[in-house]
Amino acid sequence: MAPSKNVTTRSETAVSLVDPDQTLKASKSLLAHMKKASSLKAANTEKKDLLADPDDEAGTKEQQIILTLTTKRHIADSRKLKPAKIVLPHPLNNDPETTICLITADPQRAYKNLVASEEFPVDMRKRITRVIDVTHLKAKFKSFEQQRALLSEHDVFLGDARIINRLPAILGTRFYKTTAKRPIPVDIQARVQKVDGKKVKRTKDADTVNACTPIQLAGEVERAVGAALVNLSPSTNTAIRVGTASLSAEQIAENVNVVAKTLVEKFVPGKWKNVKSIYIKGMETAALPIWLTDELWLDHKDIVADGSEEAKAISSTEKANIGKKRKSLEGQPEESEPVPKKVKKAKAAKAVEADDSKLDQDISDRKAALKKQKKAAKKALEV
Repeated sequence: MAPSKNVTTRSETAVSLVDPDQTLKASKSLLAHMKKASSLKAANTEKKDLLADPDDEAGTKEQQIILTLTTKRHIADSRKLKPAKIVLPHPLNNDPETTICLITADPQRAYKNLVASEEFPVDMRKRITRVIDVTHLKAKFKSFEQQRALLSEHDVFLGDARIINRLPAILGTRFYKTTAKRPIPVDIQARVQKVDGKKVKRTKDADTVNACTPIQLAGEVERAVGAALVNLSPSTNTAIRVGTASLSAEQIAENVNVVAKTLVEKFVPGKWKNVKSIYIKGMETAALPIWLTDELWLDHKDIVADGSEEAKAISSTEKANIGKKRKSLEGQPEESEPVPKKVKKAKAAKAVEADDSKLDQDISDRKAALKKQKKAAKKALEV
């Protein structure tokens, strides 16, 4: 495929954006390929899935669509355990049977009352199956078995933004081993009020709970569940789920455009100048490019001419990764014949004798020094 017309240049004023027409073409082609591949797979299998959706004969509705971004340099220096959110025009998860676990700050009773309030939407209330604060979470789910049971009980985990950084130590590696069910941060504290355009400080009282309203809580939960999650890692590749095959090509294209633009402008250092390529793909399909750059390097300094002094310096420093044993043997002359065992034992005995002679000399020197110290002490006492 030919590169996009909007390519990255070194000019500060030039901005590259994904072509919406190219995204729509790629979305249509990807959906058609996924449907055809699923139909062939279903036709070749002898056993049929009796639990499958009758409206989804090809079995493609639940298949995920991924956007992959490749950059010229690393986006992050370390792995981020706190996922970021990108709100999509067409939410990812609207299943009414999805179960949600809401982890809040203390006390949990205040947030349970918000969920049970009449202002809170009934449909969203049915999806929230557990509301628990950090104190109870730490006390009830200490063992690995308890954490594993909690992980299997719920589909989505939401964490209060105030305590989201404390959850990895409490929930353990079971939750953070993959990005499937990492707690998503939500802002459920009271909104800061403004008077004459200035923010008013919150009153810190022991009896006052810093919690938002039921309507605000429902909105935060709905946006977090349907948003695209960005899990940054110290690499040049980032994968984000942008939709499912149940969406139309137009809806997928809109989600892809929003995610690509927001991801580059908000999370990629250097923005479009640091982007190498953007693809979309299914879980079992090839990747379709929707944007490619003509420049493989971020700066002229990254390019080194062959045969130059810099290239020679780099090649001299980049040696093969040999073991410690081989490194210790480097520079030593190779023996033409193997050394007999008797000769080795004789050399070892000589080395031991040499060490014993040195040890005896050290002992005699220390004894002489002690004698001198004792004589000096006696003279000092007589005076």
